[in-house]
Amino acid sequence: MPPADPILDAVNDAYRSESRRVLATLIRLLGDFDAAEDAMSDAFRAALEQWPREGVPVNPRAWLVSTGRFKAIDALRRQKRFAQLDETSAAETIGAVDETAWADAESVEDDRLRLIFTCCHPALAPDAQVALTLREVCGLATEEIARAFLTPAPTLAQRIVRAKSKIRVAKIPYEVPARADLSDRLGAVLRVVYLVFNEGYAASAGASVTRHDLSSEAIRLGRVIVELLPEPDAIGLLALMLLHESRRATRTSASGDLVLLEDQDRTQWDRALISEGVTLIEQALATRRFGPYTVQAAIAAVHAESPSADATDWSEIVGLYDALREMDSSPVIELNRAVAVAMRDGPAEGLAIVDAIVTRGELADYRLTHAARADLLRRLGRRDEARAAYERALALTRQEPERRFLQRRLGEL
Repeated sequence: MPPADPILDAVNDAYRSESRRVLATLIRLLGDFDAAEDAMSDAFRAALEQWPREGVPVNPRAWLVSTGRFKAIDALRRQKRFAQLDETSAAETIGAVDETAWADAESVEDDRLRLIFTCCHPALAPDAQVALTLREVCGLATEEIARAFLTPAPTLAQRIVRAKSKIRVAKIPYEVPARADLSDRLGAVLRVVYLVFNEGYAASAGASVTRHDLSSEAIRLGRVIVELLPEPDAIGLLALMLLHESRRATRTSASGDLVLLEDQDRTQWDRALISEGVTLIEQALATRRFGPYTVQAAIAAVHAESPSADATDWSEIVGLYDALREMDSSPVIELNRAVAVAMRDGPAEGLAIVDAIVTRGELADYRLTHAARADLLRRLGRRDEARAAYERALALTRQEPERRFLQRRLGEL
């Protein structure tokens, strides 16, 4: 093996631990996403050249931010866009002599929060919010995001370019919303994080049940939000993600096939994540200002703390779904409640709720509606109807392990 290079290791460590903070601050200082990304690249390139001669700075983040801004100012001056600035005024504006200028809480932690809210601004389309958040806040490459969401890389890249252009042209403010607007805006941020997690925990398409890279990025982002803005909804979402993630490893067999909750090996669930999730739920509930994510997390906690599917307190779960319906009356929540009712009261009771949803014309093209209905019909012995429902679910399913599971159920019928 080649000898270790401590300087290269220091640069790599700084990139892993500081690059998102550096970028967030540079966006604030330069007012432009693309200029900030170029400046950050230039700063790390300069680190590779200068740190071997000068040594690793005491505060690498401060060095990278001030160097990045110097590089950006130089680039702009070369383009004659900063011709009006002489060397003195430019140096004063940059303020790079003071290494602590970029290290205080306001210019680093608040910058990360500003970046999250900017990427999730309601003026941007939902798919653009997701793409921009994964690219700028999480640092995923465009190709990685495109693969995760089965989108051609050029299409995804254009989506990100348009989002940045919209931020620039519409002069979307780079700021944390005022307290009066925080609730609505935080909801948009949490929806993006939840969408990323769901795609990682239960991929909508592809060869695998889960995408650990996406679910872990969502959890990392959730931790950042709770650290910077410990609102009850944010705490509840983090708890929900941790509790679901605790059983990720048991959701597939060694051959990659889907394993239902009732068949999972609960001794393999991650007890540390469950403990952390339950503690967070208690913290959110204690505020008495909790929202739907906390109630969903409480439902996940009942599952996580039950020794088996048969020993699960289904009455408590139905009660929690009743509370959740009061907060969010979406048909998906009604569908999930129907499954819990079927476990408590029998498949006929659950099927009546699912059929009522279908009769209203809701969730007609949602694969899980037909999969749940098929399972309840199977349990009732109504084989022909179950077969038709499984076939409908199969036609709507793009994830290969889920397709194999539905095909096995059809074979059993």
